[in-house]
Amino acid sequence: MIKWISLSVIVLVLDQVSKIWITTSMFLYESINVIPFFQLTYVQNEGAAFSFLNDAGGWQRWFFVSLSLIASVFIVIWLSKLPKSEKLQSLGLAMVLGGAIGNLIDRLRFGYVIDFLDVYYQTWHWPVFNVADSAITVGVFMLLLDSFKNKEGSL
Repeated sequence: MIKWISLSVIVLVLDQVSKIWITTSMFLYESINVIPFFQLTYVQNEGAAFSFLNDAGGWQRWFFVSLSLIASVFIVIWLSKLPKSEKLQSLGLAMVLGGAIGNLIDRLRFGYVIDFLDVYYQTWHWPVFNVADSAITVGVFMLLLDSFKNKEGSL
């Protein structure tokens, strides 16, 4: 289990360091073009994914803090009970755990999550996200992929 928690810590550190870099080098809502379909845009998200409940009046902060804490405890327990052979599932859970704690730290410190990865095409923009969100997405994909394995462990 140590290697999976270590991976979660790596995700957490990458997330927090990237957010510190953004907040100390950019102004709120500033954008920096990187390549034709990607830019860095510093935003503060009080809601969940895709800014869901962003303007809900403040109660959502503690709802998402509680949800993140419960999910994190659940994931640690789940990881501790998994057999060593369940590598893909453990990898997915470790990614989700690191991302959940990264966004949890933001909510506790600031009341919002720092987002800055902005993918777009012409005038259409995917909702701005961060390293934690990316880890959660990749982790969930791995968990879904793992769920399609047959009992012998192959897809």
